[in-house]
Amino acid sequence: MNVRRSAAVLAAVAVFGSATAPAAFADDKSPSPSAALPSGLYGKTDPKFDGVFRQSYALLAQHTEGVEPAAKAVDWLTGQQCASGGFAPFRADAAKPCDSKTTVDSNSTAAAVQALAALGGQDKTVDKSVQWLKSVQNKDGGWGYNPGMPSDANSTGIVIGALVAAGENPASAKSKGGKSAYDALPKLAMDCGKDGGAFGLADAKSGKLSPNADATAAGVLGSLGRGLVVAPAKKAASGAPECAKPDTTAQAASNGTGYLLDTLGKTEDHLMSAMPGATDQPDVGNTADAVVALAAAGQQEQAEKSAKWLAKNSAAWAKQSGPAAYAQLVFAANAAGMDPRDFGGADLVKQLNAQGPAPQSAADSASASKSDEKKDDDGGVSVWWIIGVGMVAGIGIGFLYSGNRKKKQL
Repeated sequence: MNVRRSAAVLAAVAVFGSATAPAAFADDKSPSPSAALPSGLYGKTDPKFDGVFRQSYALLAQHTEGVEPAAKAVDWLTGQQCASGGFAPFRADAAKPCDSKTTVDSNSTAAAVQALAALGGQDKTVDKSVQWLKSVQNKDGGWGYNPGMPSDANSTGIVIGALVAAGENPASAKSKGGKSAYDALPKLAMDCGKDGGAFGLADAKSGKLSPNADATAAGVLGSLGRGLVVAPAKKAASGAPECAKPDTTAQAASNGTGYLLDTLGKTEDHLMSAMPGATDQPDVGNTADAVVALAAAGQQEQAEKSAKWLAKNSAAWAKQSGPAAYAQLVFAANAAGMDPRDFGGADLVKQLNAQGPAPQSAADSASASKSDEKKDDDGGVSVWWIIGVGMVAGIGIGFLYSGNRKKKQL
């Protein structure tokens, strides 16, 4: 099957002048790593670029569905934290202290915060990570993937989700320049007209923003102070919003919402993606992110339409892609008011649980009914983007690929 490639790969193409993806992004299923994986880790593929991220997504999705993860799965995640409070994508030897060669990043850290804050009992770990995130905030109030990189909508969005999950007010988290994330996000939004009010993805060479659906979903969520876990909208928005100058976070979120509605309306309720020179293909993961963003914005009708498309078209993608993909679908199903245990006939919770150590609770059985309790609304952003950025950063490209999605499976 064709699986979407990340913006990081697109950036790599821009740098190296080739449309050939790195081996890690090949269309066929990537092999499992030769070394034995930790027993508490979710997924069977090489965790070098996404171990913490996929673990965090899996644990948060399980918690959302009333499943108590295995203790060793939680212990593996907390054990990945550096003394500074930051998380790297993966540390093979967590007993070895982090050093200057350990590449911690905002996205892995923020994802871990959201998961651990939801699970509870991890206050010290969460607080330490929050302080680290604040310490690497850019002068403009936003965050880049790694400390020192320019702010981007995806990183800023997921950090906002982490702050909210930890009980912090993102507006009160100010940089040394006196700016908050809510000052940064409107600067990452694009004008109306040809750009449609989208949040932008930075070009690898020039840094110029281009409209990007996943950056838009992340920007909308961040601007609304929301993230990975969003309940269905209690009050539906009245029609599509009108685009205007994005001089506030509220207007930037409104513009981004309109962009997503317009884009989905042109492509039968799902998003598309393509590598340069390749044919457009359905983008399952970005569509899942858009569902969550639209639900947060009160656009429940389109969120439901796109979630129904996902229910019919996501099974093969999720099976190939692994735990984070199942988690994304759980988040989307909940946001659309659908049952993750009967999503197009699939039990996403059971499938997710099978990706790692058996949970502690019995709530994961195939016959378990979906909880009637409302799911928490706490903050977040996409998974695939971050893996791709980590991949490119790992081969020494020293600038930000602000965008989304890695085609590498989890």
